[in-house]
Amino acid sequence: MRYLPLTPDERRSMLATIGARSIDDLFVDVPEAARLSAPVDLPRFMGEMQVERDLGRLAAKNMTASSVPFFVGAGAYKHHVPASVDHIIQRSEFLTSYTPYQPEIAQGTLQYLFEFQTQVAAITGMDVANASMYDGSTGTGEAVLMAMRVTKRNKAVVSGRLHPHYADVVHTVCGHAGAGMSIEIGGVHPSAPEDLSSRLDANTACVVVQNPDVFGNLADLRVLAEATHAAGALLIVVVTEAVSLGLVMSPGSMGADIVVAEGQSIGVGLQFGGPYVGLFATREKYMRQMPGRLCGRTVDGQGRPGFVLTLSTREQHIRREKATSNICTNSGLMCLAFTIHMTLLGEGGFKRLAQLNHEAACDLADALAELPGVEIPTRSYFNEFTLKLPKPAAGVVSALAKKGVLGGVPASRLYPGDASLENLLIVAATEVNTEECRASFVAALKEVLA
Repeated sequence: MRYLPLTPDERRSMLATIGARSIDDLFVDVPEAARLSAPVDLPRFMGEMQVERDLGRLAAKNMTASSVPFFVGAGAYKHHVPASVDHIIQRSEFLTSYTPYQPEIAQGTLQYLFEFQTQVAAITGMDVANASMYDGSTGTGEAVLMAMRVTKRNKAVVSGRLHPHYADVVHTVCGHAGAGMSIEIGGVHPSAPEDLSSRLDANTACVVVQNPDVFGNLADLRVLAEATHAAGALLIVVVTEAVSLGLVMSPGSMGADIVVAEGQSIGVGLQFGGPYVGLFATREKYMRQMPGRLCGRTVDGQGRPGFVLTLSTREQHIRREKATSNICTNSGLMCLAFTIHMTLLGEGGFKRLAQLNHEAACDLADALAELPGVEIPTRSYFNEFTLKLPKPAAGVVSALAKKGVLGGVPASRLYPGDASLENLLIVAATEVNTEECRASFVAALKEVLA
């Protein structure tokens, strides 16, 4: 039976309180053409077995990341996640725990958060990391807000090669949420030098740059860091492919003040876009302005080690309107998966995983570059690079899919309406792409272009 918590008299009383004559008055701002005049044309009910069969038939139409050669990246990457990761996170004490509001009975949760923070600080080359963010994009928005608090300035200079979805989130969080931030985003080009330092002025709070960028380019950020610091601003480095931190010079060693990363590549499957896990690290001197939670290790009155949430005045549930962000929890289960996978890999295994990714990308790029009409504008790369094709990439991707290959992300999908980018295809190769998979991609692309 349906659950109807309100009586007709209660509904009338509520409507009268807000000055509405009927429930329909609550929807006057929705255009009439967008409203339904009748229930959605769907079957009213089915038996459970029939629903399972119908959904199974629909699901069978999908081309999954595990069933075909898969070279899609652009911010979410297909990596091998050991079965042991899933086995451990499904233990009931991990799977059902939510948030350590009572640290005296949440020592296990706090300990793995502490270990997670230690791992993130190590791979980013920073002094301190928090207990995770919701994802990389919202973490980037929080980093810009943090830079504004630290510098007391309100202008952000953003690289045109920051993933456009991340840039959109920065606009939403910082430009349209009462923060009053001025966001300046540079032009988009897959390989031309980008002079961000020329846009610095006395009102610049931060420079935001992605490395590797959305087209796969790797950059040495040390000169940019010096110019940014000379202008009194902070350098925010965004990393969408966390595995790159196993091989590429760390953002911290290049002078970053804040590092934001998407940790999905480590321990977390693609999962149709989420939940993911954001990594956030900074210099010790900015620690009190860092959003989110921070777990610390201490000793109790008997000298026994213990773990606590520290500097908790940062959090919304403590200071509310004075909080440094609206992050009042963390992606707990996902950062546990990250921690388990990193622990299983170890430092040597993490570097080896990164090497396998780079080798796969180099092998694929070399083979693709030999195809007639194909160019690779990406100057240097980790496991992702951009192809310039002799025809629009969107149609090529569709044709490749019909041949059983998911061949990448057309730049036109990320930058709709920009005709200069329509022939560009962003391709990612990871450790899951075998030599056979790469050969299938090359052969299929050769046929499609012919």
